[in-house]
Amino acid sequence: MKNQNHWQIHKDRLAKVQSKLNASEILLVFGAKHKIRNRDVEYKFRQDSDFYYLTGINESDSILFVTKDSKGMFCLPKDKEREIWTGVRLGKQKIKNLLGFDLVFDLHEWQKEIPNLLLNNRLLYHFFGYDSKRDLELLELCRAVSNKARDGKVAPTTIAEPTFLHEMRRTKSQDEIINIQDSARITKNGHLALFRETRIGMYEFELESILEREYLKEGAWGGGYGHIVASGVNACVLHYVENNSQIKKNDLILVDSGAEKGYYTADVTRVFPAGKEFTEPQKIIYEIVLASQKNAIQLAKKGVLFQDIHLKTVRFLTDCLIDLGFLKGSLDFNIEKGHYKQFYMHKTGHFLGMDVHDVGSYFQEGKSMPLQDGQVITVEPGIYIDPKNTKVPPEFRGIGIRIEDDILINGNSPINLTAEIPKEIDEIEELRREAYSDSK
Repeated sequence: MKNQNHWQIHKDRLAKVQSKLNASEILLVFGAKHKIRNRDVEYKFRQDSDFYYLTGINESDSILFVTKDSKGMFCLPKDKEREIWTGVRLGKQKIKNLLGFDLVFDLHEWQKEIPNLLLNNRLLYHFFGYDSKRDLELLELCRAVSNKARDGKVAPTTIAEPTFLHEMRRTKSQDEIINIQDSARITKNGHLALFRETRIGMYEFELESILEREYLKEGAWGGGYGHIVASGVNACVLHYVENNSQIKKNDLILVDSGAEKGYYTADVTRVFPAGKEFTEPQKIIYEIVLASQKNAIQLAKKGVLFQDIHLKTVRFLTDCLIDLGFLKGSLDFNIEKGHYKQFYMHKTGHFLGMDVHDVGSYFQEGKSMPLQDGQVITVEPGIYIDPKNTKVPPEFRGIGIRIEDDILINGNSPINLTAEIPKEIDEIEELRREAYSDSK
């Protein structure tokens, strides 16, 4: 049951959207539909992030419309027979009352009513590309309205993405930060459980099940994205999701996983040994990545260009790779030619929030945008050494290490929301020794 504060938050967001619209402009946001997993079995429903951000409603198929002077929705109608199977629906009257809407229609009234809503609105804001069938239907309805131009009817002549909505989402309110902190807390439980329960001989999917157990028992959705549980050389595959290999002696295990609760996700990566300790080559690479991450976190301050954090991280890691003898030539040469990308091929971070790769612009007119208070970003440098790279000593081949935390921009004092998840070598090794001691 949602409390009154929940609905007030969404009413305030809708009012803010209205303040950004001019006369003769309309915003349409489609809610998510149920997706088929196989035959007549559906995936677990998860609402579209934009739609939930504005409405707080978790029902499928709904459509939100907002103009300067009015706001409303198309929703699933009350249907006692269907509700027996799929759960109680709010219905249009309750939705209208909860969100202070001017108009709420049953979904089957869409074809009839949307032309009236489009009338006299010259600009349509809508994110196209999420549902091609609905998008095509919407364009056809716009065309039908425009065909009435001889009768003095005005239809949208311009379609634009409502980027202002994603700019709103980019900066987090205190309520949103609390939600992310809660997801981070649950994520900590999952990673700590892995430190304590992982044993040589287990399979990666067993570790994945431990994460889900810890997340679900706290009321989280589960993971905010597919769990990456990569042992040994699998850690060199950035988005490894098969999670079906057996864990071997001397393997490192890279786990990239974050819980999602209340529609906000954490995003954390930790690396730990399958046994009690890191090998010396593993320690060398781990310490380089950890040092680079700590440096990058300290750069995550208000006014710093997001791109600068990445560029400085690239310089640090490239310099270390040269010192190790993995790269030849000068620092500037290796950066200019991109030779470092064979070991570090992704960016150092991204926005985080309702989506793991959250919305909001990184660049404006080709220039990196400065970080602002209230934004949450990940900081996640890594080094991945191809197991077939014969230019690297054999003991280093197949090592993949990424260390990732979630950082709240807070003036000159970045706040690490996931700092309680151990990442120092001595902390991790102590936990791993305790794990094997407890298993005797």
